[in-house]
Amino acid sequence: METSLRIFREAKKYWIHLIAALLSLIVSTAAGFYTPWALRELTKLATEGTADFGKEALRIGLFLLFATALQAAGSSASGYLNHYAALHYVADLRTRLYGKLQRMSLKYFHKSRTGDLTGRVVIDALDAEVLLAHVIPDFVTNILTFLGVGALLFTINWRLSIVSLITVPILVWITIWQSNHVSPVWKENSRIRGELAGTVQDNLSGIKEIQIFNQQKQEELKVTELAKKHSMAYLRASFFFETTYPLLSFVTALGTVIVIVYGGHLISVGTVSIADIVGFVMYLSMFYGPVKNFSSLVEKAGEAAAGCRRVFEVIDEVSDVKEVEQARELPRVKGEIQLKNLSFSYNEEIPILENVDLTIKPGQTVALVGATGVGKSTIANLVNRFYDPQKGAVLVDGVDIRDVTLESLRDNISMVLQDTFLFHGTVYENIAYGWKEATREQVIAAAEAANAHSFIKELEQGYETEIGERGIRLSGGQKQRISIARAILRNSPILILDEATSALDTKTEQEIQEALDEVSKERTTLVVAHRLSTIRNADQIVVLEGTGIAETGTHEELIARGGLYARLHEASKN
Repeated sequence: METSLRIFREAKKYWIHLIAALLSLIVSTAAGFYTPWALRELTKLATEGTADFGKEALRIGLFLLFATALQAAGSSASGYLNHYAALHYVADLRTRLYGKLQRMSLKYFHKSRTGDLTGRVVIDALDAEVLLAHVIPDFVTNILTFLGVGALLFTINWRLSIVSLITVPILVWITIWQSNHVSPVWKENSRIRGELAGTVQDNLSGIKEIQIFNQQKQEELKVTELAKKHSMAYLRASFFFETTYPLLSFVTALGTVIVIVYGGHLISVGTVSIADIVGFVMYLSMFYGPVKNFSSLVEKAGEAAAGCRRVFEVIDEVSDVKEVEQARELPRVKGEIQLKNLSFSYNEEIPILENVDLTIKPGQTVALVGATGVGKSTIANLVNRFYDPQKGAVLVDGVDIRDVTLESLRDNISMVLQDTFLFHGTVYENIAYGWKEATREQVIAAAEAANAHSFIKELEQGYETEIGERGIRLSGGQKQRISIARAILRNSPILILDEATSALDTKTEQEIQEALDEVSKERTTLVVAHRLSTIRNADQIVVLEGTGIAETGTHEELIARGGLYARLHEASKN
């Protein structure tokens, strides 16, 4: 109920459709009440006799035809309007959910599975349509039917009505029992479904590694186990419905038998007519119907609500990286970067950086070097505000980056990662991704600067060549060069290169390095370096060790000092 009410509140822009659907539903439900009444009237005419039987029967038949047409029209209008509101709300919900995911920090994605999140956007969000267009309207229909038919039953005969209520408490108790047991089962079912989607997504993304290490059977067993778990969870939920529905049918049949037996007694003593019994029994089946239907509604609502709650879990998640109220726009910066007494850890047990102080002047090229795991890429990520430090601050042009909008901060930064990601589309679209307004000449100039133009021309359709998912139709070096071209085209005052040339051969790396050196002259460049040969010309080299900075200086200064950098440089030559 809580989930349904939330969805109804959030769908307020479609309330006019939902209200119109409700009115249509009321008309349709009320029109459906006439059929038993018409049969009761015909039976009364037949048993009591009348000279105008044919005329009266025609009148009843015409009214019945009108009521049936009204019921059909109301049902059709209600169904369409409910689906219009529900499906538009689902589209809005998916947009909100996707937008929220885009604003979450990297920490959130590190603890989540891509397939599971995809399932929430594509599959679970659709469960809102089930609640809005099916469960809630069916619930309203059943309530209206229960109350309306109940009133008609008392109008026909109050004694029979009281007798018919004998089994209602039993029906209610069965429905409540089912509801209490089926809700957690559907929640577990949705969780397993998400885990299954995540595993399939992971395996399809890593299909090359699976085949390299001949892990097909093991991964198939993993998927098989999850598929069976999902089926068993679904089966457990179905068990409650398959058990309770026949029981409800038996109890309602028992109630009907009691009414017929007692009704027969009332006929024998002349308290009630045969016509009233006929009409009463027909209405009684309509009266018990809503109570029986609650069982299937509970199952349908439980399954749909479980999916919607998985959507709202993400929407309600609070990102650990968020903008402050009244965050201001950061204009195009000069490029000074300061780390002030900065400490950071991905978890409390393992510190990565402690009390780090570093100043990078505008236009400088600064290289970060050190062993794996000392925080080189972490510093790059902190500057881009993918994470926030636990202590200290990152300043750009003297402004704490937590005080500005994320969009304006990242508009000032271009970044090339070691793990290149390209989108399904053309070469041109991927280069122009960071600056949609770029001209074709500017895109080609960026490709030339990244030493990518020559191989792009050799592709089947040049810049319009489709590169496939994650750029699968290109080599690692080609993908990296397109990524570098994308960063060059953006022309941001701060450039971050996170081992950007690691996927290139030595010759190509040298060619691109010359281009990057030229591009870096006009902007602040932060280089996370693995190959020390690529940073010899850096204005400042920062050597990280442990959780802090071990030494800084130019290449020549650090070599002369004979410290950690000198040892790393010597080792790189072997």
